[in-house]
Formats: sequence, C-alpha cells, structure tokens
Amino acid sequence: MKIVVLGAGVLGVSSAWYLAKSGHEVTVVDRQDGVADETSYGNAGMLSYGYTNPWAAPGIPFKAIKWMMQDLAPILVSSSAMNAHTAGWMLKMLGQCTEDAYRVNKNRMLRISEYSRQCFEDLEQVCPIHYDQRKQGTIELFRDQQKMDSIGADLASLRECGVEHSVIDHATCIKFEPALANVSEKFVGGLMFPNDGTGDCRKFTQGLADACKAIGVKFMMNTDIRALEHRDNEIQAVVTSAGRLTADAYVVCMGSYSPLLVKPLGINLPVYPMKGYSLTLPIIDESKAPQSTVMDEAFKVAVTRFDNRIRVGGTAEIASFDLSLKDSRRKPAEFVVSDLFPGAGDVENAEFWCGLRPMTPDSVPVIGKTPVKKLYMNTGHGTLGWTMSQGSARLLADIVNERATDISTEGLSVHRYL
Repeated sequence: MKIVVLGAGVLGVSSAWYLAKSGHEVTVVDRQDGVADETSYGNAGMLSYGYTNPWAAPGIPFKAIKWMMQDLAPILVSSSAMNAHTAGWMLKMLGQCTEDAYRVNKNRMLRISEYSRQCFEDLEQVCPIHYDQRKQGTIELFRDQQKMDSIGADLASLRECGVEHSVIDHATCIKFEPALANVSEKFVGGLMFPNDGTGDCRKFTQGLADACKAIGVKFMMNTDIRALEHRDNEIQAVVTSAGRLTADAYVVCMGSYSPLLVKPLGINLPVYPMKGYSLTLPIIDESKAPQSTVMDEAFKVAVTRFDNRIRVGGTAEIASFDLSLKDSRRKPAEFVVSDLFPGAGDVENAEFWCGLRPMTPDSVPVIGKTPVKKLYMNTGHGTLGWTMSQGSARLLADIVNERATDISTEGLSVHRYL
C-alpha cells in the first residue's frame, strides 16, 4: 500500500519505520526543516517503561489547588488559556481522577510501555542507533517517608503488569546514584525501575529517520499539512503546501495539532497541548552528576544523564498553544538539579526549551483505526511519546496490516471517546 504519515516526530518516524519494514511505500510529511524539531526535540530523555503513571489520579484535584499556591508547582494554569475548550478538557481529566479509572488507565499505559521496551530491544538488533543511551534504570526518589509508604496501589499495578521494580532504601539509592551521597539528608528512599533507559530522543529520531530513508521512506519536510479531503466517510487526499497527496492509508502523528486536523471530519479528539519545559546543562563535574535518571517525586522533575549533558524536564503548564519561554518556569528544574546534584552542571549556560505534550484526559494514547475509512491515528502520548514510540508504532503497523497484534488493543483507539 501507499501510506502517508503526517508528522515527523518520534511517533511519525517510528510509524514510518514499521510500515516500511512491512512492505509499504511510505511518505512522511512535516512542516519543520528536520525531523524531531518540535515536541521530540527537548523532552526529559527518559525511556520510562516502568515509571508510567496517569496524570489523572486520586487526590490530584486537591493537590492541584495546593500547587497553584506554590512557587515550584509541578502543574500551572495560565489565565490566558482559560476558555471553554480548556475548561472542558480539564473537566474530562478530573473525571478520570477516581481509583477505578486510575487503575484501568495505568494498566493500559503499562501494557504499551512494556511492549515498547521489548520493541526497542528488537530494534537495536537490526538498527543500532547512537543516542547517548544508558540502561541503568530510573529511581523515583522520595523526600517524604509518608509518601513513600503510600505507594501500595502503584506497586500492585506494576506486579499485575509484570513490570520489574523494587522498593529501595536510602543506602541503595546512593549505590545506584553515588552523587546522591552529597545530599543524603534530602531523601528517604526510592522506587527502582531497572529496565528503564535514558537518552536523547532527537538523536534517536534522526538516526531512525536515516534508517527509514535507507529502506525507501520519502520525507517531505518544510511542507504544511492543511486539510484532509474526505467524501462518503473516506479520506480522498491530504492537502499540503506542496499539493494534494493521495494514498491508500493516512496516519495522523501530529501530536497536539492532531485534533485540529481531524475535527472537520467530525472527530472530536480530546488531546490538549500540555506545555512542558526542560533545561539541558553541560556537565562540569562528572563526580557530582547522575548516572541515569532520578525522578524527584515531590516536584515531578526528572534529572537525566546524557553522555556529557544533563537534561532536566518538568513543569506542566496548561497554556494552550503558547510556546513563549518564561524565565519563571525555569525555577523548578533549576531548583531540583541544584538541590540533588549541586555543582554537576553549568546551570548558567543551560539551554532552556519548551514543547507541547499531546495529553489525553486519561493519559492513554490514541492508536489505531478511526471511524473514517483509510484514516489511522498514533498520537496523544503526553509525556511518554518516546517511551511508548516503538510499541505504539509496531502496534499501529499491525493494525494497518490487519494482522493479529502482540498486545490487546482494548481501550486504545479513538472510539473510547466517541
């Protein structure tokens, strides 16, 4: 088949890879100069197969009110973004903040993440890519004993989904991350995910795009995607700044911009552009730097190690499509990296970045067929786009090919919102 993939982030390029490997003629279209130049550019750098949690969780509404009063809040709401659309999406998210919904959503997410881990391992065997990768796990670090003692429900979900993990004490945290010995009074223990990884998502995506080109995938960059032509509930073409493109199937991988494209088709896709920030610091003292990823549970900030850089990702801002960089939003990331790894990186010369995370109300991505013929989706992964990328793309390719899938597709398509 002839397939057009809309979007050249990590989800679009990964989808192109698996579709092309299964024998299709694939074209990827994107408005940017290069692949991974938007949301995939500066994410936290975590391959967090085990550390996979829905944003909508029991207690979040009350925590959100408290966070709004804090200077280092993990979630912020921009007053300029408050409108009927934003309010409606927030209400949908709040509706997912129950024990039952949290358990269902977490299990769906872990299903994809664990599958994606296996797919990454398979990919490395046939397509080795250098992306500053490390495989030394993630530590969710707890500053408060009471909070650490309250993670029973999460541990039950991890056991149910077969995700390898261990609760580790103070000394074991330091064993895995020796630099934490410099701030031993700051934490009480952690939750270790030994199969998690780290690396530069943009480097990975660029490497995979090169591999795609080598097997015949065509990339149309600097090309605006304007509309999907449809008739009799079937896509006829995609209209771009380079003209009309026709195909046998169309895959939407446009992240936060996906709802804008499919809304004229009658599909109300509840994906919101959750703004996220990151800092990338040159390492100035190796002995004080992290070895892998430390997720600060209290501030929801991840500190991740690349070869000679530290990536710090955190802060979620409900700000619609606003991509302005506000200096005040640096504070949580600067505080956590300076508090846990003082003197490790050059904070003054850090690259400050923001991007739009395509977030669904339940934090579960949208993968698979749509009610419109020839139209498929692979979008809405929120903060876990890279983590879930290979599993999502391979699953999408099996759906397009009408093959039996390796994991259940229950609850993953857009039909759950219709």
